[in-house]
Amino acid sequence: MAKDIKAEQPPYFNINPDKALAALEGPVTTDGFASIAQACASGRDDLASRGMNEDGRKQLRLFSTWEITKYLIPVAQAHFRRVLKQNPELPQGTSETDGGAKWFTLDEVLRLRAHFASGGSKAKEYQPYRPEGLPAKMVAVANFKGGVGKTSTAAHLAMSAALDGYKVLVLDLDSQGSMTSIFGGKVDDEWGTVFPLLARHYGQHLRVENQKRLERGEQPLPLDDTLSEALNITANDLIKPTHWPNIDLIGAQLNLYWAEFQIPVWRMQARGWKLWDALTESLEADGVLDKYDLIFIDTPPALGYLTINGLAASDILLVPLGASFLEFDSTGRFFDMLHSTFASIEEGENIAARALGRDELAFEWDAVRAVITRYDGAQQAELAGLMQAYLGRTLSPHRQDFTALIGQAGEQVSGIYEADYRDFNRETYVRGRETFDATYAAFKELLLGVWRRDELARERSDA
Repeated sequence: MAKDIKAEQPPYFNINPDKALAALEGPVTTDGFASIAQACASGRDDLASRGMNEDGRKQLRLFSTWEITKYLIPVAQAHFRRVLKQNPELPQGTSETDGGAKWFTLDEVLRLRAHFASGGSKAKEYQPYRPEGLPAKMVAVANFKGGVGKTSTAAHLAMSAALDGYKVLVLDLDSQGSMTSIFGGKVDDEWGTVFPLLARHYGQHLRVENQKRLERGEQPLPLDDTLSEALNITANDLIKPTHWPNIDLIGAQLNLYWAEFQIPVWRMQARGWKLWDALTESLEADGVLDKYDLIFIDTPPALGYLTINGLAASDILLVPLGASFLEFDSTGRFFDMLHSTFASIEEGENIAARALGRDELAFEWDAVRAVITRYDGAQQAELAGLMQAYLGRTLSPHRQDFTALIGQAGEQVSGIYEADYRDFNRETYVRGRETFDATYAAFKELLLGVWRRDELARERSDA
């Protein structure tokens, strides 16, 4: 039988130009981008709305007795039911059928956890470790390579911490607003983002500088309408609740990207403005660090002014990357840019500091960890091992597997902790949780070590 040579050829041979022309649409104009954007917006709204209730808001699912005793409160199911029966004032949950399993809201779970913590075994961890009197820890998740699981990692860590009992604030610095979508946020314009905090910080600096100018007989710099309006806005005006009872959000939307153009203009007008301190000092001045346990900062996939603010504000830096040569190479260049950027800031500031006899600027992070995401042990074990050998303790030994549950949760604009395990094979659910539970465990160990170090340092200084 004669072979069909044409069928064995690769698909890019023998393409007919006339057929190709017939399949081609007309040229795309600038307005075409608007049409494509509108189509994406309609699709995004459709997908996002599938996770919302009748009021157009996201609603967190309920948690079963099995799930609570396995993942949230370390007690046996029988003891859990016995305690509820003995304490009718506690949340009793709801059943979908007579005699069926009991389901609880997360708010109820938090109340139950507090009850067990007040009278339960001291050997069990009902409430997570949190030193009193110390400020919230800020955690930036950053890498200038897109697609490495940056937003997904930040969102799931925030959810893990919330399930663990921490009070969490999420800051979305990425104008794409993916983190905002995950938490059901709606931001109309840049005035609902962190932009007013940066503008306020600059406006406050300008006021001080203008007073000095007047004292020297110089013309003050103008305080325009944008800065005047920002001076009246605090972080508390921007913080919005989410469908999680212990997660709040400062969201983002496309107009936030304008800050990348506005910040350098302000810096040129007032060279003494320390733009990298804008986010940190604004949150501190507004008392935000005292209201929360953890603040997760999702940064843009670029080392711009917003990312610099997020990194400068953070105590802990997490850098997600895949176990591939290109991502390893790109992440190395990211760290090289971090060094160049912050060393340049330090050098510029310290020339003047040394001349004036002031303390020199030195950036410092409590901990920095790279985290392998979307890991496939069958294909990437050798390369991941090589990366571990080169990066040492900087690379977390935990590798975040990709599972079917993670993929399905992403398709539904939600996190895996928001997924009802009844929608999956229970084994799939448990396996999907395991990888993010392990990611959180590695992060929590890092966090507790940092907090304990701070606690001991405070005790030494008070002695």
